[in-house]
Amino acid sequence: MADNIRVRRSPRRIFKGLLFLIVTCGLVALLVYSPIFTLQKLNVKGAVYLSEDEIAYIARVQKGQPLFNLETAEVTENLLKDLRIESATVKRNLPYSLDINIVERVPVATVASEYGYVDLDRQGKVIAAYRNLRHVPIPLITGVTVHDLYIGDDVRDANIRKVLSLLQELSPEALNQLSEVNAANPESLVAYTAKAVQIRLGNLDRLEEEVKLTEDFLQDQQTSPYAVEYVDFSYEVPVIRLKDVLVEEVHQEGKGI
Repeated sequence: MADNIRVRRSPRRIFKGLLFLIVTCGLVALLVYSPIFTLQKLNVKGAVYLSEDEIAYIARVQKGQPLFNLETAEVTENLLKDLRIESATVKRNLPYSLDINIVERVPVATVASEYGYVDLDRQGKVIAAYRNLRHVPIPLITGVTVHDLYIGDDVRDANIRKVLSLLQELSPEALNQLSEVNAANPESLVAYTAKAVQIRLGNLDRLEEEVKLTEDFLQDQQTSPYAVEYVDFSYEVPVIRLKDVLVEEVHQEGKGI
């Protein structure tokens, strides 16, 4: 009967199917394990403080690994587990490279804590803690002290976050010229340059404008022949006061012209 007839596959078709499967597996294995497609080079972008070797260690990758065995999502996850890295993207670059693009958490301020000092990044995250104050080219936020904050925690203090709103907008060159920002009075913030010049900022109600004024002033200070006592950017019209001795000299020079 027709219903009882079984369709038999020819041995030739079965052999072809197995051969195709073997060849496919062989090609995949060749692709995965071939020396041509092994990791030989890391292309790292965005790293300032971390070295290529440190990034490779954090990502848990090493040269000689089969490139197709590296799961880019897993490598990215490994990178983001390190507190020093804010964001990361990873992709294969055939035939032998791995592209890693990172954004580091860069400290923008130091603030006192009950056990010493902590460094904060631009988002207010604690990225370092130590007992004794270190000499680093970032400003110290004074007039406030943080409590119960450890590495990985986010600062919640409104005064500190107000200061960070300014510091995170400054260029690294400008930031390195500031030694201190006093936040004891949130309505009258005062920054100090490395040369002890006061920059009176008020309550930062005109943040964008005050950032630009601060940037321009710090840049001018590198070439200006005049010694400044303080600048006040809390008014709509900025005020600049020169040290008295230099004011007299400028006045006398003007008479002689």
